Amino acid sequence: MPTIADNRSNWDDPGNWLRHGEEWSSSWGTTAGMWLGTILPRLGAVLPTDHLLEIAFGHGRVTERLLPQCRRYTGVDLAPSCVAHCRDRFAAVRHAAFHGNDGATLPMVADASVDLAFSWDSLVHAEAEAVLGYVAELGRVLQPGGSAFLHHSNLRAFVVDGVLTVPNAHWRATSVDAALLREHAPAHGLAVVAQELVQWGAADTNDCFTLLRRLRPGEPAPSPRTWRHPDFGAEMALARTLGGLYRGDGAP
Repeated sequence: MPTIADNRSNWDDPGNWLRHGEEWSSSWGTTAGMWLGTILPRLGAVLPTDHLLEIAFGHGRVTERLLPQCRRYTGVDLAPSCVAHCRDRFAAVRHAAFHGNDGATLPMVADASVDLAFSWDSLVHAEAEAVLGYVAELGRVLQPGGSAFLHHSNLRAFVVDGVLTVPNAHWRATSVDAALLREHAPAHGLAVVAQELVQWGAADTNDCFTLLRRLRPGEPAPSPRTWRHPDFGAEMALARTLGGLYRGDGAP
């Protein structure tokens, strides 16, 4: 499925950004509904923060909400046009810096300098080569006690004898699932704190949210908490309805 080169080519194409990513928030009504109804409740325990790293920011639809939540922001993306767009869009934000990268490493980020790393609706298209590259880098760049929230594919869980047994309607990676991160995180000083399996426009749990933490010296690794969301689509619809009813930014 999607290679790093495929992702660079796809997301560097201006034709895929006609609405700057807002179309991918439509299940919540708006990006505001997505942020308030789904992202912020999951990040509430780790926000606000000092240095926030966002991986694969695209055209900045979530970045806009993250910037007020940190004292320093670093964004990385493999698509040059996305980097250029966000540098222009957020030019007045003095505590933000946007960088291009190779889709798997973070050479522009110093060791033990990040309090919170975040990626949303992007690494779902990244295969194991890229995701495990970022996991290794997070073990380097996170401060001891720092956290990472990664939204990634879970389709490897449905591959049997090399064949995907469920539909893949959303260009998800097939070599990544929740278990892959549990298998590889400890080698980089990271612990899986929680994982949530969700149905992103699908009947099956095609996606996963993983919360990682870099362990402090001598800190024992916690037992991972895992939850299968009973109906993620209903969560999206509730945010859409409430937005339309109370904020007027979506149809009830």
